[in-house]
Amino acid sequence: MARPLPDISGLRPAGSKRSTKREQILGTFLEQEGHLSADDLFSLVRGKHPGIGRATVYRTLQWMVDAGIARKVDFGEGRSRFEPTYRHPRHFHLICEKCHRSSEFLSSDVEALMEEIAAARNFEARQAVVQIIGTCEECRTGTASASGVSNIDGSTTELVFARDALRIAIATERSGFNFYNRAATFTKDARGRSVFQKLAEEEKEHLGTLEKRYAELLATDPLLESRPTFLFFKGAANGIFAAGTEELGPGVNDLDALLIGIKCERGSHNFFKKYGERFEDSEGKRIFLEFADEERVHLDLLVNEYRALRERTGAKHTDGARLAKKPSAKSRR
Repeated sequence: MARPLPDISGLRPAGSKRSTKREQILGTFLEQEGHLSADDLFSLVRGKHPGIGRATVYRTLQWMVDAGIARKVDFGEGRSRFEPTYRHPRHFHLICEKCHRSSEFLSSDVEALMEEIAAARNFEARQAVVQIIGTCEECRTGTASASGVSNIDGSTTELVFARDALRIAIATERSGFNFYNRAATFTKDARGRSVFQKLAEEEKEHLGTLEKRYAELLATDPLLESRPTFLFFKGAANGIFAAGTEELGPGVNDLDALLIGIKCERGSHNFFKKYGERFEDSEGKRIFLEFADEERVHLDLLVNEYRALRERTGAKHTDGARLAKKPSAKSRR
């Protein structure tokens, strides 16, 4: 997949003059996919620009790492490798110690744990490196994986990230649709029932849009559907609505149903916004943040309906009413 490249004309080390050689090295590096050693990059640069020396390439590589344009990784080969960060989501690596191939993955649960540890020690983290070293399936068994694609690396990472982000959003939308359909059957108040029916229709419409988007993404790579998982979460947001659906049982009144819906939408909004903001610029990030915005709209609708129903019925303030407060300014940004 051809990736659009950033405007590199203004990138330069602080206090230095514009350098054609540095821009040529940077441009060559950003065109590559996967992990390059310094020698790999030098060979590529020399093929295009014979006048650039090895020392210049090495100095520029270090500047790119310091500037956050490149990541430095070690796959146990006795030499460092580098990968572009532009439009390439932050990630961790599974590294085979036999073939030295890597497979990329991301776990926001792991990231959250590292952030918690750093905060507990009052430590300001700049970069985190997680590598799981072992033996890949192919080296261990002598056969390729059943799907023929056992690793995620380089150019495939952004596509698989977007695929997984869409899968999570689709599962959440489907779960939300089931929740609102069920909530509508439990609601006696006509206006409240119409709100749930409206939200069910919107969830159905959004679901169709996401599924179409997913099909279009799969069309860009015939192997995309079978590639390994990139995004790992212990509990994805669709579990929030599933739990809410289970709460909709006998004894649940109209206010209760709205409060459950508020709790679900707030949990879903917070989930997608929190993790979306952690991702670096990519299609996966945009999917998460777009979905967070949609969930916020639904949350506001439910909050307003909850307050209106309490006023119409003269219901007293309940312990659960605190769930109807609007998101803080910070969470709504």
